[in-house]
Amino acid sequence: MAYLVLILAVLSRVLPHWLHLTGANVTMVGASLLFFGSRLKAGQRWQALVAVAVLALTDWYLTVFAYGYPFHVSGYVVTWIWYGAICMAASAWLSRRRSVLRVGVAALASSSSFFLLSNGMVWLRGSMYPHTGAGLGACYVAGLPFYRNDVASTLMFSAVFFLLPHGVAALKQAAQSMGDHGATAA
Repeated sequence: MAYLVLILAVLSRVLPHWLHLTGANVTMVGASLLFFGSRLKAGQRWQALVAVAVLALTDWYLTVFAYGYPFHVSGYVVTWIWYGAICMAASAWLSRRRSVLRVGVAALASSSSFFLLSNGMVWLRGSMYPHTGAGLGACYVAGLPFYRNDVASTLMFSAVFFLLPHGVAALKQAAQSMGDHGATAA
């Protein structure tokens, strides 16, 4: 199920470009990394590299084909480290104990860390904002609408993904009890 959620994250990034619906800025990336990471046990944490690689390929595809820019690895290293860090943090914090509070805090931490990191890098590496305290503040203020949408989508999709196994288990149990009931009726 973790790999299915990872595929959904890729689709959430690619489909809006194919369908020309990019204005919503809704993505499943943070939630999928949290879910994927929460499924990794101590001996499986190397699989976080799979998640990073899949999302890195998505970054390359979007940069080159959707945005039409040249791809520079240096522009994405920090993002790829973030992908891995979220997977590892989720593995450490959510693999054994999951609760609404823990998942909610992880979702907020995921979105907030991405907001702080990505906007900080835009300010540091770019020329859009002056390299002053006021420029950094302006960069963060400009990013607030994106942050709001990221928090909302990460919270929503985290709830969906972390409830999904419970829904599947309930459906299996209902199907089994219907099968058992049908066998006893016959």
